[in-house]
Amino acid sequence: MRLFSLLAVFTLAACATAEAPTAPPSPVAKPPASTSSTPPPPPPVAVPTCDPVKIPPLKQDDFKDPAKIDGKWMPLTPGSRMVLEGRANRGGGVLPHRITFTVTGLTKVINGVRNVVTWDVDTNKKTVAEAELAFFAQDNDGNVWNFGEYPEEYDKGKFTGAPSTWLAGLSHADAGVQVPAKIQIGGPEVLQGSSPDVEFLDCAKDVQADQRVCVPLGCYDGVRVVDERSPLVPDSGVQRKYYMPGVGNVQVGAIGDPEGETLVLVERTTLSPQELEKANKEAEKLDKHGRDTHPIYRQSEPLSR
Repeated sequence: MRLFSLLAVFTLAACATAEAPTAPPSPVAKPPASTSSTPPPPPPVAVPTCDPVKIPPLKQDDFKDPAKIDGKWMPLTPGSRMVLEGRANRGGGVLPHRITFTVTGLTKVINGVRNVVTWDVDTNKKTVAEAELAFFAQDNDGNVWNFGEYPEEYDKGKFTGAPSTWLAGLSHADAGVQVPAKIQIGGPEVLQGSSPDVEFLDCAKDVQADQRVCVPLGCYDGVRVVDERSPLVPDSGVQRKYYMPGVGNVQVGAIGDPEGETLVLVERTTLSPQELEKANKEAEKLDKHGRDTHPIYRQSEPLSR
């Protein structure tokens, strides 16, 4: 402070005896150019393909909120139920066929990713032929992945086994994309899942878009058509599935398939809390039975609420 006062006095005295020359103005420093702080968008999730089979490493960072499956083509809201009816030849001739597909309020962690649990009951002539738990997760790009299946088979109501069981990360099995978020007509086949130990390999590709389909429940526009096949069983033909935006699979057709499974949507409902709890308990019972009896499935974690 003292130094500043002395300098001020000296400067005023000098100004009184002579006029100081005018100094050029000091240049004004320009602020540095602003740089964007927005981080670059994350890279797209690597989707496995079928032809040839390419399975990229599964990254858990690709699944930030995997149990929230709200994609356009396969929304899985807990408590939703769809019933499809049709016909299929399971070796005893063509029989009436009914599948009840329920989205439970349960989850299961598979290969480090939390999955939504669905419970399917497949009946022929009102007799249960198969009861299945299936596991789905949605990645950051909106693709819906299939992480495994536990399908119990029955003969005249009696449990006979679950030979087609597979879970990603166990016994050489890999997850695949059940329904990609975006339609790609003419694009590569997408791997839906692979388990060499049970000779499971499913592939799918988009074949049509923006179609109109009518089923007993109503007519739908903007339908996506997908062909699915199993390269390990070439004689099994092709399943053609029809996906309605905001609903999911509303029809199944068969092309060159000896089983000739055909299905159409006949019912779509939302379960009451009491009905959902009943479905959860049935799924938990199936899960416990699998962990008690199946060599692969017993390695998995129990279902979570």
